[in-house]
Amino acid sequence: MRVGVVTFPGSLDDRDAQRAVRLAGAEPVALWHGDASVGGVDAVILPGGFSYGDYLRCGAIARFAPIMDAVVAGAERGLPVLGICNGFQVLCETHLLPGALVRNTQRTFECRDVRLRVENAATAWTGAYAEGQELVIPLKSGEGCFVADPETLDRIEAAGQVVVRYADDIPNGSYRAIAGIRNEAGNVVGLMPHPEHAVETLCGPSTDGLGFFTSVLAHLAPAGA
Repeated sequence: MRVGVVTFPGSLDDRDAQRAVRLAGAEPVALWHGDASVGGVDAVILPGGFSYGDYLRCGAIARFAPIMDAVVAGAERGLPVLGICNGFQVLCETHLLPGALVRNTQRTFECRDVRLRVENAATAWTGAYAEGQELVIPLKSGEGCFVADPETLDRIEAAGQVVVRYADDIPNGSYRAIAGIRNEAGNVVGLMPHPEHAVETLCGPSTDGLGFFTSVLAHLAPAGA
């Protein structure tokens, strides 16, 4: 299977995401922000970093990159899409996911390992986990506070769209301790922590993040394969 990883000007975790895809057993495909298509890949990852320098606000310019037309169209047809950190911000800017990410409430950049609780294991990217399972994954962001109006929050809670929550303290002030959400169909997931930095013990606090990448391969595998 082929999983595309988009590089925007300012992306810095694209190579890490490609490595995670490779460790999961798939072929990573480098995609460029100026591409007009996703090249027939089976899934797409929007990695972390500072796309276009985070000018205006995080993800606001990246949403207009030529490749995002193909990503949005693919997502609406069921293409699995994962947005990590800056990629989550881009997904919210494109309205593939509800809500927004704003400056951390403490006004500092947070870089530390966080404990997450899986709230929904029935998505294209979380099928390898069990609901209630706890994961230790690195977080590194200055604008990772998830916000939405009360009606939107109630709606995504009722629809089971919260994918992961912070299990201990909330490192950025995110409403209702939300660390990641999905779209209604479950093929698009965004989260602020970085699962690609928790795929091997040599370079991370755990291998808890690998399941995000193996999950999508199982999701895409033909029945009975």
